[in-house]
Amino acid sequence: MTADMTTPRTGDSALADDARRRTFTWRDPSETASGAVGRTGIEFMRALAAGDIPAPPIMALTGAELTRVDEGVAAFTLEPAEYHYNPIGSVHGGIIATLLDSAAGCAVHTTLPAGVRYTTLDLSVKYLRAVRVETGPVVCTGTVVHAGRRTVLAQAELRDADGALLASATSSCMILV
Repeated sequence: MTADMTTPRTGDSALADDARRRTFTWRDPSETASGAVGRTGIEFMRALAAGDIPAPPIMALTGAELTRVDEGVAAFTLEPAEYHYNPIGSVHGGIIATLLDSAAGCAVHTTLPAGVRYTTLDLSVKYLRAVRVETGPVVCTGTVVHAGRRTVLAQAELRDADGALLASATSSCMILV
């Protein structure tokens, strides 16, 4: 079953409200990927954060923004919105997992030499508190815990503006040479 979310259904006049309409655009993802050529991981991540390289499409989809890049650390901010909600009235766990995976993976990326890539092997997520619009902006920070030759262990934490822990994750990433 499909629904046109721009046309209100009977009894659902709230959908006609322009505040509940969302359109977004993104750049060709190959532009983003080609921005990594010749750059170390941290140089690439810093160029992304500075806007010198277009953000990947997932950032336009979620509304998240890369806001911090240091050696072994990456952070994203997100302003929770209704379009992130699941059927029970809170931010969908998939959005939270996406933030956690992105922060952990990008933290790993900051440690890589030019020409080396990675991929996530696993992600273990713990949801501790509901995230809603009323939560306000959240920050998801990923850090490298242990860097081996072939795998890297990273962790990520999602916190509200008061520092309360909302969710956490651990991630193993495989280095692709």
